[in-house]
Amino acid sequence: MTILDSRAIQEILPHRYPFLLVDKIVELVPREKIVGVKQVTINEYFFAGHFPEAPVMPGVLIIEALAQVGAILALRELEDRKNKIPFFSGIERARFRRPVVPGDTLFLEVTAMRIGSKVQKMRGLAKVDGHLVAEAEIMCIIGERETKGEK
Repeated sequence: MTILDSRAIQEILPHRYPFLLVDKIVELVPREKIVGVKQVTINEYFFAGHFPEAPVMPGVLIIEALAQVGAILALRELEDRKNKIPFFSGIERARFRRPVVPGDTLFLEVTAMRIGSKVQKMRGLAKVDGHLVAEAEIMCIIGERETKGEK
């Protein structure tokens, strides 16, 4: 069941193609837990160079996808979210268990450890077919988004 589709996600996140790495949200418990999905296809821009003969999704992009799902969990609760932008402030305990390849459906489970108005800490698990492929604790700071014309 889709709770948020790509249009709803883009209403919350500032990310856009080719860097929007979550296709839909399928589970959501406000301020506690969220599960997003990324369909990994051979058409992804990063497979052209990582690696042409054996395409593997870069681990850093799996962590970024987890962070984007976590940002949805944090930002959707803010009334003025259109004026906010999440910035990475730390990554701890990151581990990569197995490769993510074209054709995989990446499930991105994020659980809040600390949700504040400025600082967030979350635990992320990335899974394919129920198998853990990556995990990390992710921290971010919610900053003010510059509007066009501001400097």
